[in-house]
Formats: sequence, C-alpha cells, structure tokens
Amino acid sequence: MAEIGKRNLLNITRETKSGLYLDGGDLGEILLPGRYVPSDVKMDAALDVFLYRDSEDRLVATTEKPYAMLGQFGFLTVKHVHPRMGAFLDWGLSKDLLLPYAEQSKPLNAGDRVIVVVCIDSNTDRMIASARIVDHVNKEPACYATGDGVRLLVMSESPLGYTAIVDDAHLGLLYRSELSAPMVIGQRAEGFVREVRPDGKIDLGLDAAGYERIAPLTEQIIEALQTAGGRLNFDDESTPDEIRLRFGVSKRAFKQALGALFRERRISFMKPGIELSKP
Repeated sequence: MAEIGKRNLLNITRETKSGLYLDGGDLGEILLPGRYVPSDVKMDAALDVFLYRDSEDRLVATTEKPYAMLGQFGFLTVKHVHPRMGAFLDWGLSKDLLLPYAEQSKPLNAGDRVIVVVCIDSNTDRMIASARIVDHVNKEPACYATGDGVRLLVMSESPLGYTAIVDDAHLGLLYRSELSAPMVIGQRAEGFVREVRPDGKIDLGLDAAGYERIAPLTEQIIEALQTAGGRLNFDDESTPDEIRLRFGVSKRAFKQALGALFRERRISFMKPGIELSKP
C-alpha cells in the first residue's frame, strides 16, 4: 500500500492535462502534476514518487526528493518566518515544510539551520517539522551489538563530546577523547556502536571496535611498510590529523594497531617511525 510521507513505486493509471494519475491502492488515484512528470516517461512504467498533502489538503505526488521523509531527521534551513504560523523550512520540495512555533526549541530567523524530525500534525494530519528531538526518538532499549554499523547525525555538543541521532531512532554519544578532529552540528557520518549500557545509553565511535577494527588496520600498516621499503615515519607520536589523512582512522585505533603489531614482533619502533622486524 502507498504510504504518505514516504517514497513509493506507483503505476500510472491514466494521463490528463493536469498530469498523470497514479495507483495509490487504498489511497485511491493520486495526481502527479505535469511539471514533475519525467520527459521520457512510459505509460506502462512505475514511477518513484514522494507522497504528501498540499496546502489544500489534497494528496499529491512529486518526483522531487525531500531531504528527510516521515520519521526521519534532517538539518534544514529556515527560508522565512511567519509571524503566526512558525518557520518554513527548505526540505527539498517546492512546498516548504512548516516548523510551528509550538515545535521549536528556540527562536529562529531566516537563514538559520535547525535539526528537526518530519512528523504528522495530529490536528491537521499534515506533515510538519519538530525540533523537539527528545520527544520523537525511540525510548525503547536499542537492540545493537558492539561493532554494529550505524548512521549518525550530530545533534549537539557537550564537554564529553557530541550527541548524535542514531539510525533516525535513538540518541548516542561520540566521546571527544576518541575523535581525531572536531565535528559540527548537522554533520552526517557512518559510525559504530561501542556499547549499549544497562541504562540504554549508546556509546559510539567512528572506527569499528575490537578485532574488526584492529585486524584490517594492522594489515594496512604492514602493506604500507612493505610499499615504503620497510620503514614509515609514522608512530604513536604522530598527530591525529597525519594519521587520519594517511590511514583514515583515529589516533587511538592507530596506536592499538601498532601495539598489536609490536606484541606480535612484526614491527619495531625507531623513534621516530616504525620499521618491519627482521625475520
């Protein structure tokens, strides 16, 4: 069945001067206005469209792609502020997304950027935005295992690090001490679950944990040493930026990999640099 607020693959039922009508199943026929119809469309094709209600409460389709769909979080720009209704956000569609005053966490002005979730207004049944993030994240314990890959959206900063929205569902923490460089609000990243604590809080990292992180990295270091003739000017005193640029990992992960190689007697520390151990 077609879902409002999501992308759907719908069949064309008929063509009119206004555009194409699509089969919305239980939702009935849904108009795709002519300005959104692809120039090379075939009448027997199924179209990938996003469904929403327009300003007159009619269900319509568009081939435009929103920056966030229903239930998803995004970092959106305020286009203008209405004195009674709230802030209107650019979410990638011709029709802007309303962030009502009641759903704002702070006053906003045109040009500001804000993290919101796309949700349904219980009074109007239309899609709106809400910046009250904590009200919309999943309160149930997260079912993650250590090392699971997750999608992150950085939400806020604290002395400990950065709170991130995990997979459009939960909140987790990236510890500042484990990061090789600062992050910014609204930044998206691929991350990994370090631990789900008994209280349900999620500790996150940008590098895979445990053996899954160290084993591939140790072989990457050995290959780099072999390519460089057996010696590299990198060691546990190298800066985080140098390590991230060369190996794409945090300094902590790099040091753990060097420690593993040293314990296996595969490398020696030259101070500065490392080299392959003699057979």
